[in-house]
Amino acid sequence: MRVDWVVLDGAAQGKVEVGDLVSVEAGGMPSYRVMQLADGRAWLRDEARRFDCIAPLSLFHWKASGPAL
Repeated sequence: MRVDWVVLDGAAQGKVEVGDLVSVEAGGMPSYRVMQLADGRAWLRDEARRFDCIAPLSLFHWKASGPAL
């Protein structure tokens, strides 16, 4: 399945929602599913490697566009 990515600038980072797919790198590798958001941090799930982590939302520069994947 092809995924289209959009850049997350400062304003767009505020539009990240639970369920979105985000990535640090262009091209979406690795990508993380947003599970929860609070205080500028995101609880994330790496579905490919099967682990969860917490990271500042500001680390992510890409978001999958379109319907939830």
